[in-house]
Amino acid sequence: MFKKYLTKASSLRRHALFALITLAASLGVLSAASPALAAPKGEYAVFYDCPLSNGAVEGCIVGKTESGEFVIGTKKTKVPIEKPITLQGGFEEEVPAEFRMPFVEAADGNTLSKTPQNVPGGLIGMVNCGEIKNEVERKACEAIAKSKLNAVTATTELALPAPPASLSSIFLSEDSLFEPILYEAYGIPALGLPVKVKLENPLLGNECYIGSSTEPIVLKLTTGTTKPPLPNKPITGKVGEISSRAEGGILVIKNNSLVDNVFAVPAAKGCGGKAFESVVDPLIDAKLGLPSPSGNNTAILNGTLEQTGAESAREHE
Repeated sequence: MFKKYLTKASSLRRHALFALITLAASLGVLSAASPALAAPKGEYAVFYDCPLSNGAVEGCIVGKTESGEFVIGTKKTKVPIEKPITLQGGFEEEVPAEFRMPFVEAADGNTLSKTPQNVPGGLIGMVNCGEIKNEVERKACEAIAKSKLNAVTATTELALPAPPASLSSIFLSEDSLFEPILYEAYGIPALGLPVKVKLENPLLGNECYIGSSTEPIVLKLTTGTTKPPLPNKPITGKVGEISSRAEGGILVIKNNSLVDNVFAVPAAKGCGGKAFESVVDPLIDAKLGLPSPSGNNTAILNGTLEQTGAESAREHE
């Protein structure tokens, strides 16, 4: 389907699947990457963070989630994606028996950009200060809620467990990208991505997370149609528009959409800091409806992918 675009870099032959990586993000088997000695130039400069010093890397990718949304919890809290989230790095040859290609982290480790997204309603929308029994804590909450400090952001981060478990936590499949029926029939998503969401606000402290490396939010994204339990209804993604540039050396996929509304979301932890998490965590959970079982949450990731063969990128260093 896309091979006609790969006239210059034959190593691109089976890697269009990484259109999924627009999210965040967004994910693969992260292996240690050495600092790049040189970066590609010209049209290939977009791949500046590809781990080309790793000899096992066959291709480079830069994906951007440019729009979409996350809906989390039984209370259906919606966080729109208004700022681009970038995923970049490299990938190795496909593991045939597992229908996936191992992903290699970016040369500088900045694999998935930590891009804060505004949470509509801010703190007032997430915490009912009146429910805090301690007067000092309640007044502090009310003061923040009434000030400019009301703003709350949500940042999606990778949540990979410690090796070797991380090897089985990422799923990438070209077959499922272009033929999503494989996802429906065999449970193989186009992209399986474990993430956690950091909530940030002065009242919430620096370690307020929904999900963790030991209890991640596992997205299984598809370009096909989902089959969620109720109350969610099926939604459908799309592959997008395939083209190329740099005389066929760079594959471009625009307007692709990866979706999942089958995943579950755990309870919040660490909110309010060690001193107040026993108070704030339950408030966050009650307001958002956490933990939230499958059928109550949604991820829609729309964006653009640029991908090239590693040899082509090395030739342009």
